[in-house]
Amino acid sequence: MKIFQQALALRERRRGFHIITNEVEDALAQINEINIGICQVFIQHTSASLTINENADPTVRIDFEMFFNKTVKENDPNYEHDYEGSDDMPAHLKSALLGSSVTIPIRNGRLALGTWQGIYLCEHRNHGGQRRLIITAWGE
Repeated sequence: MKIFQQALALRERRRGFHIITNEVEDALAQINEINIGICQVFIQHTSASLTINENADPTVRIDFEMFFNKTVKENDPNYEHDYEGSDDMPAHLKSALLGSSVTIPIRNGRLALGTWQGIYLCEHRNHGGQRRLIITAWGE
């Protein structure tokens, strides 16, 4: 079995849902040495998250942002954790709903995503800064 791991620092992005599939693939080129395996992508933050969804129509990502903003509202007077800004506690809640990692099969040296699938960085802060990922791949 082979195991590879790489840290990846993503540039700062505006609030929203951003496709990062190519950056993940480029960061861990050793995936091409794995015929059958698994790749886990983990984000080291509590106010941003990862998910897999459609990579073709950008309106899907716009609708994701709209849905999460309606579902987890800012400036709720019941939030106690509010000293980091009105977008911070909602960012933690959105991150908890979506999760901090995605797991993708590796097949014939490539991520086995579906035709219309991509990895999203879900940036929930107005100014979240650079985001760090740990990418781990293992298999034969």
